[in-house]
Amino acid sequence: MRRFNKKVWLPVLIVAIVLLGCVGYFNRTALALWGFDHFLSNHVENQLVKSYQPLQRLNQNKPEKKLDEVLQKPMTMLLLGVDQRDKERGRSDTMIVSVVRPKDGALLLLSIPRDAYVDIPGRKSKDKITHAYAFGQANLAVKTVEELLDTKIDHYAAINFQGFREAIDALGGITLPIDKDIVNKGYDHEKFTIKGGQERYNGTDTLNYVRYREDAGGDSSRAGRHQIFITTLMNEATHVSQWSKLPGLFAIMGDNFTTDLKPEQIIGLGKSMLGKHDVYSYTLNGEGRRLVDGGPWYYFLNDQDVKQAKQWIKSWKDDSLAQNQLPLPNSEQSDKE
Repeated sequence: MRRFNKKVWLPVLIVAIVLLGCVGYFNRTALALWGFDHFLSNHVENQLVKSYQPLQRLNQNKPEKKLDEVLQKPMTMLLLGVDQRDKERGRSDTMIVSVVRPKDGALLLLSIPRDAYVDIPGRKSKDKITHAYAFGQANLAVKTVEELLDTKIDHYAAINFQGFREAIDALGGITLPIDKDIVNKGYDHEKFTIKGGQERYNGTDTLNYVRYREDAGGDSSRAGRHQIFITTLMNEATHVSQWSKLPGLFAIMGDNFTTDLKPEQIIGLGKSMLGKHDVYSYTLNGEGRRLVDGGPWYYFLNDQDVKQAKQWIKSWKDDSLAQNQLPLPNSEQSDKE
């Protein structure tokens, strides 16, 4: 478990990129907020219109929540990093359930390993949870997570790899703590090498960094790299020197980012979460193995761990609970920034 207190973390792993403009001006000063509202807000909202893709739900005719309600009540959001190339549908390489409590400035991030062996609605047999997006895009990914964790997912946000790479490149790369070369060479994995000791890492290297999982920690270590990346991105985003790059960044996002949050909701949510924030993260535990020799590799989630995650989500969604009453992920390896 990691707890972040120093930076503003908007409720989207991938939206850390797509909302870079919002994060960038969130440097805790009224002047920054005034500058965004007067010079960039209309442009940002226009660009985000392209990204709005609502989910197909049975109760789609239900009255839409007012902006104030979205900004005040706890909500769940499924964050997806999609392995999509060219026109293919792709799979969800990253899947994180986020519970956002805007009034408290608190976020709970639960990572689901991509190879988790789960029931996928409408499919005859269990499969890797990463395939839910391939079978039915965000709609089926959301339904699968709702069934797994016995909770309603209010919103989703997804970015594909092309958008990820282009956004990092548009920033001029970012710094990463890579001292030695990282080599991905598994026989059934994509082959790549990230050279250690670089001053800044481009979009391709950064994407490979967050995807790498051939070290001893596997998916757990990869979740740790996600958090390092997020913190680094927040540091980059708070530099005023990045403001001139915002229009280009949001143009990139328009074609590569989708969410069922409307532009005014995204911007309003970002503004509501200024100041000190606490982010708690956890990766669902289990064990990896093959069902048959030579067959696909699956990750079997620990039933007790899933049960605990369900209770965390239920408590965090309870608006009657104060922040100091919320259960927190615990780990002997936990640390605080």
